Amino acid sequence: MKKVTGIGGIFFKCDDPKKMTDWYAQNLGLPVSEYGVMFQWRDAEDTSKEGTTVWSPFKNDTKYFEPSKKDFMINYRVENIEALVQQLKADGVTVLDEIAVYDYGKFVHILDPEGNSIELWEDAG
Repeated sequence: MKKVTGIGGIFFKCDDPKKMTDWYAQNLGLPVSEYGVMFQWRDAEDTSKEGTTVWSPFKNDTKYFEPSKKDFMINYRVENIEALVQQLKADGVTVLDEIAVYDYGKFVHILDPEGNSIELWEDAG
């Protein structure tokens, strides 16, 4: 079973997300929006498939990364999230929540052995 297919996003905590996105836009030319940046790309194996990788700052007091105490969280793109979650549970991996379904994809959060929160995402496309 194919598991991770790529990086879906990089999320990090900072004091002032607006100031941070403005700095990255001005100094590094990132095309920012209120949610950060969505880097668009095409799949190397099937160039008809488009994808995105998100870069997004969060306020320092966000609860979104919990229970991890780290200042970052990585989102991995996956295939067949339901089967993957079943396998992860069978392997004793801590699954933090149920699979959430949105019009843009399915999400679930797990913990690695050091307590880092990891977001898994299956694109709706």
